[in-house]
Amino acid sequence: MRAGDLLRQLDQRLLPRLSRTVARLGDRSARSGVLTWAAVLSAAAVLGTAVWAVDDTPVGDRTVGEVTRVGVSEGDSVPGYLRSAAADLAALHASAQTAEGTTYALVTLDTYLPPQRLAQVLGDVPVSTVFGRVPLPGRQTEIVKIPALRVPDDVLAGMARVATRKDDEAADYRARAAAVRGADAGERELRERYLGGAEVAAAEAAAYRLGCSCVYAAVVRATPVVLRGVATRPDVRAVDPAPEVYRLDRTVFTPPLPEQRDVVRPPADTGPTPQPTAPERPASTPSATSPSPTLGESSESAPVVTIPSPEPFTPEPTLSTPSGVTTSPDTLDVEPPTPTSS
Repeated sequence: MRAGDLLRQLDQRLLPRLSRTVARLGDRSARSGVLTWAAVLSAAAVLGTAVWAVDDTPVGDRTVGEVTRVGVSEGDSVPGYLRSAAADLAALHASAQTAEGTTYALVTLDTYLPPQRLAQVLGDVPVSTVFGRVPLPGRQTEIVKIPALRVPDDVLAGMARVATRKDDEAADYRARAAAVRGADAGERELRERYLGGAEVAAAEAAAYRLGCSCVYAAVVRATPVVLRGVATRPDVRAVDPAPEVYRLDRTVFTPPLPEQRDVVRPPADTGPTPQPTAPERPASTPSATSPSPTLGESSESAPVVTIPSPEPFTPEPTLSTPSGVTTSPDTLDVEPPTPTSS
């Protein structure tokens, strides 16, 4: 009960009784004494209520406003992060787990994988989210976060939704480029930037529509024993346990990209925009779990891409060099899948 509610109840119960008592008293001296005692009792009630309100523990979620971060930041040493994640996983014990004996963890992959291959790597480990990016060499592409309770079905469905959004983004850039009709140097540069954004968005849309090799990390939840087993599987680069995470909506995961080998740093957006092609079919009969070729796969010397492509429907860009700020993955969600009963 709050302090205000308690005071109102005191008023409702005490004041009517005091009024009736005062009305029955005829002489002024008795009335004055009763009023004095009433004032003393009221003051004591207010003081007691104030003390009770100060000592009362607020009811509600104490984590409001808190954000937990798991992963790397710009300037971090990637080898140092991998060593730290391995040490945390080895030291994970029962006291650091939830009531169900499980904990969230960020699984970072050593290369970009297609959804079908991701299912092989993670197996039956419960997944909540995957991270994807189209690895176009030398180009800035958007980091997307796809809710995925069922792998690979939810991942493929999420990629299809991202592809539709990228088609709209490419069309918006083309429309903006067509609206710039001037011939001076500044307008030509602006038009070229719009056309470049349209090319990147179109390449991303085509890649996601093909179910590209674009997934590079996942958030899972399992026991320490299972997580240590995941860390030994092929294509798994690191498993970073996060026992401090209780709510995913207040956690930001920033896994390193496969091509980040030394230090996390912003890239230079200077490369050409390759046109994606359909994955080649193997000579033998394809299986449902055979991985498709990596689209635009780059070597370790390729630029490190951490910055997403610019979003449509933003204010007109200036002619200065684009900012190197990385968009947080939690702002890039696609619509979550509808959970199915097991």
